[in-house]
Amino acid sequence: MNASLISKTKAFVKEQLRHAEGGHDWFHTLRVFNNALLISKNENVDTLVVALGALLHDIADSKFHNGDETIGPKIAREFLFKHDVDSIVIEHVVKIIENISFKGGNEVQKFRSPELDVIQDADRLDAIGAIGIARCFNYGGFKNRMLFNPAIKPNLKMTKEEYKASTAPTINHFYEKLLLLKDKMNTKTGKRIATDRHHFMENFLNQFYAEWDGEK
Repeated sequence: MNASLISKTKAFVKEQLRHAEGGHDWFHTLRVFNNALLISKNENVDTLVVALGALLHDIADSKFHNGDETIGPKIAREFLFKHDVDSIVIEHVVKIIENISFKGGNEVQKFRSPELDVIQDADRLDAIGAIGIARCFNYGGFKNRMLFNPAIKPNLKMTKEEYKASTAPTINHFYEKLLLLKDKMNTKTGKRIATDRHHFMENFLNQFYAEWDGEK
């Protein structure tokens, strides 16, 4: 792996995300990067593509750019081109950025690669478990959403557009995304870690509902 390029990429991403929402900031990217490297140890992948893809995967998340999904890939391509990265690597990283998102879970993924599988698992792991719960409520607060409303039921059949436009309570997001991720993992390592984090979320929800109803 090109240590100098990785160091420059980290510095670039950290600067780009200095004002990002807390659940999608530099520390989220760093956790995804570290998880991706961990998963890669058991996978036959190009570690440079994994490292760059993980670091640049959220460089301009569309949810913070009026839904525009072209900004992130454009910024990543320009950065990598500026640093003379091989064109094949650039195109691979760009495709990863374009295809990593959950997008409501009903969207057909148009590109697959072992490197994308690894980064996607790493990104999804950061959406579940204790950190996933923290990120979920952080974003809900950022969007001024209700914690929970028993009258508003989760919608598991949303289109990508409906998913992106949803203003449902934060607890609904557990059923519309977070609890679905365990069964969408690509790698053995991802599946193993996801199982533990999934159980943690289930326990959290049980406690949440008990407290909501005044049972505990």
